[in-house]
Amino acid sequence: MTLSFWRYTHLALALFSSLFLLLASLTGIILAVDAVQEKTLPYKVENFDAITLGETLRVLKKTYPEITELSIDYNEFVTLQAIDQGGQDINAYINPKTGKTLGKPVKKTEFIQWVTSLHRSLFLHETGRFFVGAISFLLVLIAISGFTLVLSRQRGIRNFFSKVIKEYFAQYYHVVLGRLALIPILIIALTGTYLSLERFNFFMDKNKEKEKSETLVPPKNGTAQNVFKTTLLADVKKIEFPFTDDPQEYYIIELKDREIEVNQITGAVITQKLSPMTTQFADLSLDLHTGRINTIWAIILAIACVNILFFIYSGFAITLKRRSSRIKNKFRADESKYILLAGSENGSTLRFANAIQKQLIDRGEKAHIAELNNYKLFPKAQHIIVFSSTHGLGDAPSNANKFISVLKKYNQQQKVNFSVVGFGSKAYPDFCGFALEIDELLSTQDWAERFLDLQTVNDKSAQEFVDWIKLWSAKTEIPLATTPSLYNHAPKDLSKLMVLDKTMVSETEQTFLVTLRANIRAKFTSGDLLAIYPANDTRERLYSIGNHSGNIQLVVKLHPDGLGSGFLNNLAPGNTIKARIINNHAFHFPKRASKVALISNGTGIAPFLGMIEQNKKKTETHLYSGFRIETENILGYKKFTSEMIQKKQLESFHLALSREANHYYVMDLIKRDADFFIDLLQQGGVIMICGSLAMQKDVESILDNLCLAKKIKSILDYKENGQVLTDCY
Repeated sequence: MTLSFWRYTHLALALFSSLFLLLASLTGIILAVDAVQEKTLPYKVENFDAITLGETLRVLKKTYPEITELSIDYNEFVTLQAIDQGGQDINAYINPKTGKTLGKPVKKTEFIQWVTSLHRSLFLHETGRFFVGAISFLLVLIAISGFTLVLSRQRGIRNFFSKVIKEYFAQYYHVVLGRLALIPILIIALTGTYLSLERFNFFMDKNKEKEKSETLVPPKNGTAQNVFKTTLLADVKKIEFPFTDDPQEYYIIELKDREIEVNQITGAVITQKLSPMTTQFADLSLDLHTGRINTIWAIILAIACVNILFFIYSGFAITLKRRSSRIKNKFRADESKYILLAGSENGSTLRFANAIQKQLIDRGEKAHIAELNNYKLFPKAQHIIVFSSTHGLGDAPSNANKFISVLKKYNQQQKVNFSVVGFGSKAYPDFCGFALEIDELLSTQDWAERFLDLQTVNDKSAQEFVDWIKLWSAKTEIPLATTPSLYNHAPKDLSKLMVLDKTMVSETEQTFLVTLRANIRAKFTSGDLLAIYPANDTRERLYSIGNHSGNIQLVVKLHPDGLGSGFLNNLAPGNTIKARIINNHAFHFPKRASKVALISNGTGIAPFLGMIEQNKKKTETHLYSGFRIETENILGYKKFTSEMIQKKQLESFHLALSREANHYYVMDLIKRDADFFIDLLQQGGVIMICGSLAMQKDVESILDNLCLAKKIKSILDYKENGQVLTDCY
């Protein structure tokens, strides 16, 4: 609830202020660049901060017979208004050390004046200034809400600057750049707000501040402080000169925090008038808001404004992406006749459920979609339709892992028809295993009446899904679309990859290796996934990537009638395919672990070869791999690992061959090195497993038994802690 509050607050503020922020950021960039450009003008002298007021006055009196005013601006350019020896009026920048003129003060260009007016008031005068102040305050709230969201995402202030998981471009850089630009943006927003409040005398009205003037009595011993000697020119804003040499005529000197009258003979302060704190804060705010006093700060402000423009884009991109994949309901759950429950790991199953919901609503029915974990009482429900995929070894997908427990908690108060549609792949032994479990469990509920037998869909087949639709439509007499193409998902953002090489690893094992060249802009690392769509089919096949010398390397086992493996096996060097690279951040080589063990069987070795090649930090790494027989390619693995051991990028390589004379399985190697694995886990090391799901299950079982024997945490605890990472199939 708290996260939703901050997220919607952040979005609402951004939506309301986006146009104004766009204008303010664009004009802010121009004004920041102008501030930097001003610093390049040749009117500031060296060692300006060391020049005293007395030094400059002495030089000026010798050079100019009559002086009216001296002013020092934020660039530390000294401007003099005087009459020279020839009787000519002088209004110029001068060298305060020599009194020589350096150049004429130049007004801002009409363009900069136009931009400044737009930035300050949107050409709406006082009304515009009020709007700009309000938008500045909204930017403060946007920054605070954004900071809160990052804290929630990163799990606390300690992890604020830790690695950000990259899901997609807009999300990743919205967070990364947001962290870096937070302080400058907050300063821009706070100072802009303060300047607007000060403009409307907000603080003056509240605090009744007035300038306080006091007359200072000179010490009797005549040791009054000489301001000319003790005051630096850098602390002065303006000096008004006396008209004559009469001691009763004083210098009026405006400093940064006060205004003083000074005896022109002794340099003693006669009176002083302290500036209100609000005025001093306004000056400081203006300096910070414009960057006019420091080139580096002006550049930082310009970069912050560029970031705001990017945040407007990325924020809307994130919102649109989130809205496109979220569950959308026209009717509430408690008023709907049809309840569609979806269980999906990556959202593909939800796509089918959305298609059915839309058609039911178009036909005048009240239908509601919910995730399986959000199952509850549905008082008006007559039909419950479950669409669920299976994850891992017959397990529930992440948004359905609580369904079994909540199903036992809530018993519907009326009879409800139920139907279950399972999604999966027959390449896995537990095809639609979780859907089968749901179907059996629902059949035991007193309130549930079976409407149709369990229907399964292999590889997201639109045709098989339509087979279920025909059965359901015939029985309910509700006509639903039965054209398969309506349920196909067209993949987007595909990249073109060229086949560089394809070699058969083992004729016996029917395993081959494919090397692909990606676009130069493509970013990937070993452990990421390559999604291919064979023969322009909409069915997706995923393969673990090994990054080999900047190219994508896949190790593939050819399956009889295998859609993906058959497609890849038919490729030849020079062919091109369209695919997409998926950032599989949950299976990247750990950057901070002191020790890593890589466990694979068969084609699961592919990403590990790339990880070892990329292990430039020389993290202590041990590779455990299992194959059936020794082939020419395994000899190549031995050669590769020997080279990596010499380069200190691999510590050891342990090979298990299950069909050779001294047959060994990977599990036997783990039992043999039990102490090593226990020590690795206790020291914070990481175990990575890639290969078949059956192997993963056996390895985890052995590791769990080892942990139990040593009376340490279970393997499940280590998985939750990120010390056991898996990518199995």
